[in-house]
Amino acid sequence: MGADSVKDFNDYRQKMNERILDAPNNKVIKRIFNVDTHAYMEGALDVKTKELMGLVASMVLKCDDCIYYHLEKCHEEGVTTDELMEVFGIANLVGGTIVIPHTRRALEFWDELKENQQ
Repeated sequence: MGADSVKDFNDYRQKMNERILDAPNNKVIKRIFNVDTHAYMEGALDVKTKELMGLVASMVLKCDDCIYYHLEKCHEEGVTTDELMEVFGIANLVGGTIVIPHTRRALEFWDELKENQQ
């Protein structure tokens, strides 16, 4: 991760999401994006809990883009570093040691989020 990696990630994600959503005849993708957005809204579970669950699932599935997205949302929801480390533990327990490299990158991204906050 470099000094601008959080910004680079967000810029790229926004640019490509706009391109995907602007493409003609992509009703299925638009519906998937819509379901994803609504799934993480407040419900019987609060948003913070849902984002932590999304983070664990993303780590187990080994999707760095998803991990970074959920880390940002967790940061917005006030997740602490102590809470995050517990989540990392659960993700590694469920996903096995193959998740360790993703944990390293996730912690580095988290540190950047925290630094950018100051």
